[in-house]
Amino acid sequence: MIRNVVGSVLALAGATAAVWSPFRAWYDGRHGRDYAIDELFTGITDAKAEVIGSILLPFAFAALLTLVGVVLRSRLLVALAGLVVLGFTVFWMVRVGQAEGSLVVSGDGRGLGDGVANAFGGGVLLLLGALVMSGRTRMHRVDRVDRTDHEPRPTHPTLDGPPVGDIGDEPQRHPQDSPPYAAPTQSYDVPTWDPDRDGPPPR
Repeated sequence: MIRNVVGSVLALAGATAAVWSPFRAWYDGRHGRDYAIDELFTGITDAKAEVIGSILLPFAFAALLTLVGVVLRSRLLVALAGLVVLGFTVFWMVRVGQAEGSLVVSGDGRGLGDGVANAFGGGVLLLLGALVMSGRTRMHRVDRVDRTDHEPRPTHPTLDGPPVGDIGDEPQRHPQDSPPYAAPTQSYDVPTWDPDRDGPPPR
């Protein structure tokens, strides 16, 4: 929780610095809002651009990504915003270096201004905020608890047979079960021999 708060503060501070940077001097006292976004692809000129079509546009998009990333606690969106700010700043420096022949850094207002420093600082803060943030907490999946061995197993009256009761009890049968098999019984009369009645036995 604390990491998300600190990371969000760093990310918002970086987005603010990035959006504010085009309103500062970028090169030879010329503000970043004066550079048209299409000049980064066609070449830097001396023409003054509209604010909505200036280099402020990608920085405003990065700020929007930052806000969404902070709300959703998405480290990916915040890091993407930082890469957008740093990428367009470096791209602008390459184009200006091609147009001017070289980049100059001086303290008398000539060369690179504090607007470029604000853009670089904002991009770095956005990346630091993404690193500090812990992101969204994942919900742990609750595993199903299997039935233990001591629990009774469900029985089927037909497949498992009748339940077995206590010793001495007659097993219970289902009404639909057939009666137990009983072998047919038959009595036979065995003749007996009596010597007084029947005489001597025949030979």
